[in-house]
Amino acid sequence: MIDIANNPTILDIISSDSDLKFSTVAVIKSVETKLAKNNAEYLSVTIGDKNATCLCKVFGSSPTYNFFKTVESGAIVLLEGITKDYKGVFSPEITFVRALSDDEIVRGNYLQKMTICADEGVDTLRTGLNDMLATIGNEKLRLTATEAIKELGEDFYDKAAGISMHHAYKNGLLEHTVHTARAGKSLLPLYPFVNYDIAMAGLLLHDIGKVLEYTNDVVAQRTKIGILQGHLILGYRLVRKAAIQNKLDGEILERLEHILLSHHNDPEFGAVVRPATPEAVFVALVDNLDAKMGMVEQLLRSTPSKNIFSDFHKGLEGKLLVLPADLPVDGESN
Repeated sequence: MIDIANNPTILDIISSDSDLKFSTVAVIKSVETKLAKNNAEYLSVTIGDKNATCLCKVFGSSPTYNFFKTVESGAIVLLEGITKDYKGVFSPEITFVRALSDDEIVRGNYLQKMTICADEGVDTLRTGLNDMLATIGNEKLRLTATEAIKELGEDFYDKAAGISMHHAYKNGLLEHTVHTARAGKSLLPLYPFVNYDIAMAGLLLHDIGKVLEYTNDVVAQRTKIGILQGHLILGYRLVRKAAIQNKLDGEILERLEHILLSHHNDPEFGAVVRPATPEAVFVALVDNLDAKMGMVEQLLRSTPSKNIFSDFHKGLEGKLLVLPADLPVDGESN
């Protein structure tokens, strides 16, 4: 039995041998109802803490089924179970679960223990953001981007960039913004027909509406306005306001707004329109690159070390090989 007093982490549990009893505290990341091949309903429950996440299958015969059927994402719970592999994939069997009281959460400092933060420190990311803003040569465009971000205060630096798909953790929006801008700065010299200032402003502002779309909970949830409008429209409104205040040229504003409305590339994935300028095509591709690599990073972090492949990931549309690429250096042989 792994003793809860010794603060076992989800990473400890997913790295352990099969058929080991455990007791730990975790946060409920998500619960999805699915159908097995025999059409039996089961729950796909994602649990985690700041170290890792794992997926549990909870079937109707489980004594915990009714709890998970009604629990809300973000609930911090005490779990007991047995480590198991399901068809070669780690999937613990949960035998007991209950929600922790507010007092237990405070005394155990579990909010901090459950909250994933960006690996790169927030101070470093703030500096990176300011460095990228400073590269925008057009003064009114630079002021538009700077003041749109400034108006949102600390929320811009704290919020997640999603609920589950990518950068879904504290400071995730800031990290994703800075990483796309850094990638864009490196790639833009290859494409001189893309206007640097407009593309860079687009990279820095493309997800700004997520500050209003998501809550600041341990597991981010969509706000009322986020559900009603979504971050593309919310970002468009925020940026247009800052642009008008700074008297940004109409042609530049039109292209910048187009980036915000089209950066999901395809209406199927939420884009209002498809990218139709060189800058919009560029931003959509760089955004997708960093989002995908964020998914890869999370799978590398959370997949048990004994596994060769991760679980299926919806965003990557498949599994990920998680073994390190330990290739010999030139001149060496096996």
